[in-house]
Amino acid sequence: MARKARIDAPGALHHIIVRGIERKKIFRSDYDRRNFLNRLNNLIPETQTECFAWVLIPNHVHLLLKTGLIPVSVLMSRLLTGYAVWFNKKYSRHGQLFQNRYKSILCQEDIYLVSAEFLFYERNALLSIAVYAIF
Repeated sequence: MARKARIDAPGALHHIIVRGIERKKIFRSDYDRRNFLNRLNNLIPETQTECFAWVLIPNHVHLLLKTGLIPVSVLMSRLLTGYAVWFNKKYSRHGQLFQNRYKSILCQEDIYLVSAEFLFYERNALLSIAVYAIF
């Protein structure tokens, strides 16, 4: 049975969740986090996507993205593939880095932006403070 197509259109707001396979770490150091964020930072203007929030936890990622002219799936494919290839090469590993495909929750902008920022902070504050502090 085929997967459902993702709903996406310019201006759509997505809460994206990416998990490491078998709940393993996808970030082992601050350098790994910087590499991921640099890749995201380079893709944002290319895809004309807006990034409202991000949280990098050792074994998963939360992103709050607003689709630009290019679908979010294109950004995520380039981001995750590029990072996984780099990560596998750096740590001499093979195989998948991420569990399944990323999860994308389509959101109502007004309500979600306020509640998501609080939720991102509240749930992941202790784990993400160090990430925000290094930039």
